[in-house]
Amino acid sequence: MTNTLDPTIATKPCGCPDLQSAITRRSFLKRAGVAGIVAGIAAETAFTQLAFGAEPYTGDVVVVLSLRGGFDGLQAIVPAADPDYLTWRPSVRIPSSRLIQLDATFGMHPAMSPLEPFWNDGSFGVVHAVGQDQPNRSHFAAMDEMERAAPGTSLRTGWIDRLLGVRGEDGVFQAVQMGSGMPASAFLGPHPELSMYSIDGFGLDAAWDDTELARWDLALRGVQAGAPAVLQAPAEAALGALATAAQLTAAGNVPDNGAVYPATDLGRSLTDVARLIKGDLGLQVAAVDYGDWDMHSGMGDVDGGWLVDHLTELSHTLAAFATDLGARMTDVTLVTLTEFGRRIEENGSGGTDHGYGQVVFLMGGGVRGGQVHGAWPGLAPGDLVDGDLAATSDYRAILAEVLEERCGAGSVSDIFPGLGSARLDVFRPRI
Repeated sequence: MTNTLDPTIATKPCGCPDLQSAITRRSFLKRAGVAGIVAGIAAETAFTQLAFGAEPYTGDVVVVLSLRGGFDGLQAIVPAADPDYLTWRPSVRIPSSRLIQLDATFGMHPAMSPLEPFWNDGSFGVVHAVGQDQPNRSHFAAMDEMERAAPGTSLRTGWIDRLLGVRGEDGVFQAVQMGSGMPASAFLGPHPELSMYSIDGFGLDAAWDDTELARWDLALRGVQAGAPAVLQAPAEAALGALATAAQLTAAGNVPDNGAVYPATDLGRSLTDVARLIKGDLGLQVAAVDYGDWDMHSGMGDVDGGWLVDHLTELSHTLAAFATDLGARMTDVTLVTLTEFGRRIEENGSGGTDHGYGQVVFLMGGGVRGGQVHGAWPGLAPGDLVDGDLAATSDYRAILAEVLEERCGAGSVSDIFPGLGSARLDVFRPRI
């Protein structure tokens, strides 16, 4: 495994059996070249309540960036004023003198300095001590629960698919997984979503130019002529998506406002999300994965190593995304999620093991930024949950607030069943 910024720097897989199997499955699907309109499997329950109403969608584009592997939020947004932080992490700690001071309690890792201007202008914020309904240190199970977002129920659909159910289907580019040929489990369900590695790489293998694409388009439409609507509609949608992607590719892309994305998978994926937003194609939800956060050993120190490399890439990419969109970020909300945080105590291999409480990053024009939100539980032994940072905020409450305040959702009960009404007030209502 290599570092995505510098391929000469080796990173270390954790060896966790469940993560290995989950990532192997994803890798197999990627190698298989799966791409296109994904119908998913039928849900146990049909959601027909139009909680958003029948009017054309005018809410924010929600971008969900999943940090796969268990992101160590305590090394990114450091509780420097909590004396137990130094006790638990004597070797891997980030010295207070090197932190970007955020408030009286927290400082930000210096590798995240590209995000400091957005913190200062209030478009970047943080929620600390976030978690799921039940602690779970299994990568696969925790990922599944996070994306299903329906604890205590028998639902097998993903929360984004349920969102489309209450919103109503509205065009092929309504919901997109970017950077992967297989959509995340959050898309699992009966509603169609689009999944692609990249805009420029999205196409038919046999259609190597516009002439061949036109021939295939004609042939495939002919094959579907007279077919039942349930078969014809997905084919029409796929062909329409191919044509639109071809137009975007032909137009080329130069990021706006001098934005420079890292030449990495993450950089390319968020570049393409920005292209879809600027193209006014009806995008409502975009999902992007950024993995390799399972740093059980050799995470490095404040001056370099695995963690610094990843935080640098993440921060430069988010900064470029916001710069590229410029004023359009007023109508965009980006949320990061991870399946769990890390243990409070460092291990003997220069890393941290699977934990519980985590950090969520928020960017966008509607974010109440420049603040670390959430109740801080503390790191004293009596404040921990089985040796982990306690979670004082449910990640679903953050997503629900995005949908309510920024996306016009009248109700989220069908999207997040059983979720209470408590919110964190981290978003400004959309005017």
